[in-house]
Amino acid sequence: MLRIAICDDKPAFLWQIKTVIERQKIGSEHLQIETFENADSLITAHASNPFHIILLDVIMPLLNGIEAAKEIRQQDKSVKIVFLTSSPEFAVDSYTVKANDYLLKPLNTDRLFHCLTELAEDIRKEAKRIIVKGQNAVHWVEINSIEYIEAQNKRVLLTLCDGRTIAATEPLYTYEEKLLLADGFFKCNRSYIVNIYQIDTYTLKEIKMRSGYRIPISRNRHKEFEAAYFELLFGKAGDR
Repeated sequence: MLRIAICDDKPAFLWQIKTVIERQKIGSEHLQIETFENADSLITAHASNPFHIILLDVIMPLLNGIEAAKEIRQQDKSVKIVFLTSSPEFAVDSYTVKANDYLLKPLNTDRLFHCLTELAEDIRKEAKRIIVKGQNAVHWVEINSIEYIEAQNKRVLLTLCDGRTIAATEPLYTYEEKLLLADGFFKCNRSYIVNIYQIDTYTLKEIKMRSGYRIPISRNRHKEFEAAYFELLFGKAGDR
Protein backbone atom coordinates (compact mmCIF):
# COMPACT_ATOMS: atom_id res chain seq x y z
CA MET A 1 0.00 0.00 0.00
CA LEU A 2 1.43 3.35 -1.09
CA ARG A 3 0.03 6.22 0.98
CA ILE A 4 -0.07 9.59 -0.82
CA ALA A 5 -1.17 12.92 0.67
CA ILE A 6 -2.16 15.94 -1.44
CA CYS A 7 -2.33 19.31 0.31
CA ASP A 8 -3.68 22.42 -1.44
CA ASP A 9 -6.04 25.18 -0.35
CA LYS A 10 -8.13 24.86 -3.53
CA PRO A 11 -10.69 21.99 -3.26
CA ALA A 12 -11.20 21.82 -7.03
CA PHE A 13 -7.48 21.27 -7.60
CA LEU A 14 -7.38 18.58 -4.91
CA TRP A 15 -10.24 16.70 -6.52
CA GLN A 16 -8.66 17.01 -9.97
CA ILE A 17 -5.22 15.70 -8.96
CA LYS A 18 -6.64 12.92 -6.80
CA THR A 19 -8.88 11.77 -9.66
CA VAL A 20 -6.04 11.88 -12.18
CA ILE A 21 -3.71 9.84 -9.97
CA GLU A 22 -6.38 7.26 -9.16
CA ARG A 23 -6.94 6.62 -12.86
CA GLN A 24 -3.29 5.78 -13.45
CA LYS A 25 -1.09 2.92 -12.29
CA ILE A 26 1.85 3.95 -10.11
CA GLY A 27 4.18 0.96 -10.28
CA SER A 28 2.53 -2.17 -8.86
CA GLU A 29 1.32 -0.46 -5.73
CA HIS A 30 -2.21 -0.16 -4.39
CA LEU A 31 -2.81 3.51 -3.62
CA GLN A 32 -4.38 5.21 -0.64
CA ILE A 33 -4.79 8.91 -1.35
CA GLU A 34 -5.89 11.52 1.20
CA THR A 35 -6.45 15.22 0.56
CA PHE A 36 -6.01 18.22 2.86
CA GLU A 37 -7.02 21.86 2.41
CA ASN A 38 -4.54 23.20 4.95
CA ALA A 39 -1.09 22.30 6.22
CA ASP A 40 -2.10 21.95 9.87
CA SER A 41 -4.46 19.06 9.15
CA LEU A 42 -1.80 17.40 6.99
CA ILE A 43 0.81 17.61 9.76
CA THR A 44 -1.62 16.14 12.30
CA ALA A 45 -2.60 13.28 9.99
CA HIS A 46 1.01 12.49 9.09
CA ALA A 47 2.03 12.35 12.75
CA SER A 48 -0.74 9.83 13.40
CA ASN A 49 -0.24 7.63 10.32
CA PRO A 50 2.69 8.71 8.12
CA PHE A 51 2.44 8.96 4.35
CA HIS A 52 5.03 7.70 1.89
CA ILE A 53 4.66 10.66 -0.50
CA ILE A 54 3.34 14.18 0.14
CA LEU A 55 2.31 16.48 -2.72
CA LEU A 56 2.37 19.91 -1.12
CA ASP A 57 1.26 23.31 -2.39
CA VAL A 58 3.72 26.07 -1.48
CA ILE A 59 1.49 29.15 -1.38
CA MET A 60 -1.23 28.61 1.25
CA PRO A 61 -2.75 30.86 3.92
CA LEU A 62 -1.56 30.64 7.54
CA LEU A 63 1.10 27.91 7.24
CA ASN A 64 2.70 27.73 3.80
CA GLY A 65 4.13 24.61 2.22
CA ILE A 66 7.80 25.34 3.02
CA GLU A 67 6.99 25.92 6.70
CA ALA A 68 4.84 22.78 6.81
CA ALA A 69 7.63 20.72 5.25
CA LYS A 70 10.07 22.00 7.88
CA GLU A 71 7.74 20.82 10.65
CA ILE A 72 7.27 17.42 9.01
CA ARG A 73 11.02 17.01 8.49
CA GLN A 74 11.66 17.55 12.21
CA GLN A 75 9.90 14.25 12.89
CA ASP A 76 10.27 12.37 9.62
CA LYS A 77 13.43 12.46 7.52
CA SER A 78 12.31 9.81 5.05
CA VAL A 79 8.93 10.86 3.64
CA LYS A 80 9.07 11.93 -0.01
CA ILE A 81 7.99 15.57 -0.45
CA VAL A 82 7.03 17.07 -3.81
CA PHE A 83 6.13 20.76 -3.99
CA LEU A 84 3.35 21.95 -6.31
CA THR A 85 3.25 25.66 -7.09
CA SER A 86 2.50 28.23 -9.75
CA SER A 87 5.63 30.20 -8.82
CA PRO A 88 9.26 29.10 -9.34
CA GLU A 89 10.61 31.55 -6.75
CA PHE A 90 10.50 29.00 -3.90
CA ALA A 91 12.63 26.39 -5.69
CA VAL A 92 15.76 27.27 -3.69
CA ASP A 93 13.83 27.08 -0.39
CA SER A 94 12.66 23.59 -1.32
CA TYR A 95 16.24 22.33 -1.01
CA THR A 96 16.37 23.35 2.64
CA VAL A 97 13.74 20.71 3.47
CA LYS A 98 15.23 18.11 1.12
CA ALA A 99 12.28 18.08 -1.25
CA ASN A 100 12.33 15.31 -3.83
CA ASP A 101 10.85 17.39 -6.63
CA TYR A 102 9.31 20.76 -7.49
CA LEU A 103 6.48 20.78 -10.04
CA LEU A 104 5.02 23.92 -11.54
CA LYS A 105 1.30 24.49 -12.07
CA PRO A 106 -0.55 23.93 -14.27
CA LEU A 107 0.74 20.41 -13.79
CA ASN A 108 1.96 18.35 -16.66
CA THR A 109 0.40 14.95 -15.93
CA ASP A 110 3.21 13.06 -17.69
CA ARG A 111 5.75 14.87 -15.52
CA LEU A 112 3.69 14.14 -12.42
CA PHE A 113 3.42 10.42 -13.16
CA HIS A 114 7.09 10.15 -14.00
CA CYS A 115 7.88 11.74 -10.63
CA LEU A 116 5.49 9.50 -8.68
CA THR A 117 6.65 6.35 -10.47
CA GLU A 118 10.28 7.10 -9.66
CA LEU A 119 9.47 7.82 -6.02
CA ALA A 120 7.42 4.62 -5.72
CA GLU A 121 10.33 2.65 -7.15
CA ASP A 122 12.75 4.30 -4.69
CA ILE A 123 10.45 3.40 -1.80
CA ARG A 124 10.21 -0.20 -3.02
CA LYS A 125 13.99 -0.52 -3.28
CA GLU A 126 14.65 0.90 0.16
CA ALA A 127 15.17 -1.56 2.97
CA LYS A 128 11.89 -2.64 4.51
CA ARG A 129 10.96 -0.31 7.32
CA ILE A 130 8.18 -0.04 9.85
CA ILE A 131 6.63 2.97 11.48
CA VAL A 132 7.24 3.16 15.22
CA LYS A 133 5.11 5.70 17.04
CA GLY A 134 6.91 7.16 20.03
CA GLN A 135 5.70 9.57 22.66
CA ASN A 136 7.02 12.66 20.91
CA ALA A 137 8.09 11.47 17.47
CA VAL A 138 7.41 9.03 14.67
CA HIS A 139 10.33 6.80 13.70
CA TRP A 140 10.94 4.89 10.49
CA VAL A 141 12.94 1.83 11.56
CA GLU A 142 14.65 -0.62 9.24
CA ILE A 143 13.55 -4.05 10.37
CA ASN A 144 17.06 -5.47 9.91
CA SER A 145 18.27 -3.05 12.58
CA ILE A 146 15.95 -4.52 15.25
CA GLU A 147 17.46 -7.11 17.61
CA TYR A 148 14.39 -7.75 19.76
CA ILE A 149 11.20 -6.16 21.02
CA GLU A 150 10.08 -6.34 24.63
CA ALA A 151 6.78 -5.63 26.34
CA GLN A 152 7.70 -4.10 29.69
CA ASN A 153 4.76 -3.27 31.94
CA LYS A 154 2.76 -0.78 29.83
CA ARG A 155 5.66 0.09 27.55
CA VAL A 156 7.05 -1.59 24.44
CA LEU A 157 10.78 -1.22 23.85
CA LEU A 158 12.54 -1.87 20.56
CA THR A 159 16.22 -2.66 21.07
CA LEU A 160 18.30 -2.05 17.96
CA CYS A 161 21.46 -3.84 16.92
CA ASP A 162 23.55 -0.74 17.65
CA GLY A 163 22.36 -0.75 21.27
CA ARG A 164 19.83 2.07 20.99
CA THR A 165 16.35 1.64 22.42
CA ILE A 166 13.11 3.16 21.12
CA ALA A 167 10.10 3.39 23.42
CA ALA A 168 6.89 2.79 21.45
CA THR A 169 3.34 3.74 22.34
CA GLU A 170 1.73 0.84 20.47
CA PRO A 171 1.11 -2.55 22.14
CA LEU A 172 3.25 -5.59 21.34
CA TYR A 173 0.60 -7.28 19.18
CA THR A 174 0.85 -4.49 16.59
CA TYR A 175 4.46 -5.53 15.99
CA GLU A 176 3.40 -9.13 15.53
CA GLU A 177 1.33 -7.84 12.62
CA LYS A 178 4.12 -5.67 11.21
CA LEU A 179 7.03 -8.11 11.67
CA LEU A 180 6.29 -11.45 10.10
CA LEU A 181 8.12 -14.75 10.31
CA ALA A 182 9.07 -14.29 6.66
CA ASP A 183 10.93 -11.16 7.78
CA GLY A 184 12.80 -13.19 10.41
CA PHE A 185 10.79 -12.35 13.52
CA PHE A 186 9.35 -14.79 16.04
CA LYS A 187 7.39 -14.27 19.26
CA CYS A 188 9.17 -16.62 21.66
CA ASN A 189 7.03 -15.80 24.71
CA ARG A 190 4.24 -13.40 25.60
CA SER A 191 6.65 -10.50 26.20
CA TYR A 192 9.32 -10.82 23.47
CA ILE A 193 9.65 -10.84 19.71
CA VAL A 194 13.15 -11.72 18.49
CA ASN A 195 14.96 -11.21 15.20
CA ILE A 196 16.10 -14.73 14.34
CA TYR A 197 18.95 -13.37 12.25
CA GLN A 198 20.36 -11.67 15.37
CA ILE A 199 20.47 -14.85 17.48
CA ASP A 200 23.85 -16.08 18.68
CA THR A 201 22.83 -19.39 20.30
CA TYR A 202 19.81 -20.97 21.93
CA THR A 203 18.95 -23.80 24.33
CA LEU A 204 15.71 -25.47 25.35
CA LYS A 205 15.00 -22.62 27.74
CA GLU A 206 16.50 -19.44 26.35
CA ILE A 207 17.84 -17.49 23.40
CA LYS A 208 21.12 -15.62 23.53
CA MET A 209 21.17 -12.63 21.21
CA ARG A 210 24.35 -11.37 19.55
CA SER A 211 24.48 -8.53 22.06
CA GLY A 212 24.63 -11.14 24.81
CA TYR A 213 21.11 -10.43 26.05
CA ARG A 214 19.25 -13.58 27.09
CA ILE A 215 15.56 -14.11 26.41
CA PRO A 216 13.47 -17.05 27.72
CA ILE A 217 11.64 -19.34 25.30
CA SER A 218 8.15 -20.37 26.29
CA ARG A 219 7.98 -24.16 26.71
CA ASN A 220 5.06 -24.51 24.33
CA ARG A 221 6.77 -22.38 21.67
CA HIS A 222 10.15 -24.13 21.53
CA LYS A 223 9.39 -26.63 18.75
CA GLU A 224 7.80 -23.95 16.60
CA PHE A 225 10.75 -21.64 17.26
CA GLU A 226 13.31 -24.27 16.33
CA ALA A 227 11.49 -25.16 13.13
CA ALA A 228 11.34 -21.47 12.16
CA TYR A 229 15.02 -20.98 13.02
CA PHE A 230 16.21 -23.81 10.80
CA GLU A 231 13.80 -22.95 8.01
CA LEU A 232 14.99 -19.34 7.84
CA LEU A 233 18.69 -19.98 8.25
CA PHE A 234 19.11 -23.30 6.48
CA GLY A 235 15.99 -23.70 4.39
CA LYS A 236 14.69 -26.73 6.30
CA ALA A 237 13.19 -27.63 9.65
CA GLY A 238 15.60 -28.99 12.19
CA ASP A 239 15.17 -31.77 14.73
CA ARG A 240 16.87 -31.93 18.10
